Amino acid sequence: MKLLTAFFRLIRWPNLVFIVVTQLLFYYCIVMPLLSDTPAVQQWFFIGLLSLASVLIAAAGYIINDYFDLNIDRVNKPDRLVVEKIIKRRWTIIWHWGLSFAGICIGIYLSFKQGQWLIAVINAICVVLLWFYSATFKKKLLSGNIIISLLTAWVILVIFVYMVSFPTAAIPGWGYADFKFNAAKLFKLSVVYAGFAFIISLIREVIKDMEDMEGDARYGCRTMPIVWGIPAAKVFTAVWLIVLTGALIILQFYALHLGWWWSVAYAVLTLIIPLLWILRKLYTAQVAKDYHLLSTAVKAVMLAGILSMIFFKIYT
Repeated sequence: MKLLTAFFRLIRWPNLVFIVVTQLLFYYCIVMPLLSDTPAVQQWFFIGLLSLASVLIAAAGYIINDYFDLNIDRVNKPDRLVVEKIIKRRWTIIWHWGLSFAGICIGIYLSFKQGQWLIAVINAICVVLLWFYSATFKKKLLSGNIIISLLTAWVILVIFVYMVSFPTAAIPGWGYADFKFNAAKLFKLSVVYAGFAFIISLIREVIKDMEDMEGDARYGCRTMPIVWGIPAAKVFTAVWLIVLTGALIILQFYALHLGWWWSVAYAVLTLIIPLLWILRKLYTAQVAKDYHLLSTAVKAVMLAGILSMIFFKIYT
């Protein structure tokens, strides 16, 4: 039981659940209302496989991250250490390659069924990026933060890519012109949510770098707080917090125009006000415990943003 518990901690199972919820909500609440009622369009089995591939690749990424971060984690979070303390390093690398291989194979199967190979290729690229992120880019200025933020946005975009590359000829009664029209709407909403995911993830990654600064500095990492200093990292994070808050406020005016009153109330209470609170607390944060609290708060805002997809199902 101890080993199983440690394995689930290693793969960050709450984050994996978050990925599944994000992708299934996006398909059910945003994609399906833009499609016809033709049963062939409602590809729940294939969407499930697409989500499973994302989960397997993400789990493999978490494992390889802990594999390379063993020494740093001994400093930053010794009480939460799994690699070597409970699970041997050789087993972590075996699990990494096994889960990565399974995720790539699912991508190949989906691409084969579609008749195009974009999903398979990008899934393979994600595996490679996660490896090099953990081995190299995580320790470099901004590059690691951007890679993780892009991969977080990809959790949304992969559903869009899958749907628009679906062979329209196989969908009875669904004309190509109508597909293009729906794809344009889907693209706009995909960009909105992927953009939100990218920015909120970038904010959280920099905050986590401030939290982990002690261990990162000891082992030669060149993260933003180490290279630029904490004040500059705070300014960088604050700018993106302001950009995100401003974008959300603008979107609420559009929602008010549509009469989505409950959606606006939800956004103000669970997104805009918490982001302003995070911005204020960022100014006074001093120690690792403060940054950990902010990181947790940012993650809660990310979840609230994803759950806002439900309003598209309610109002459309």
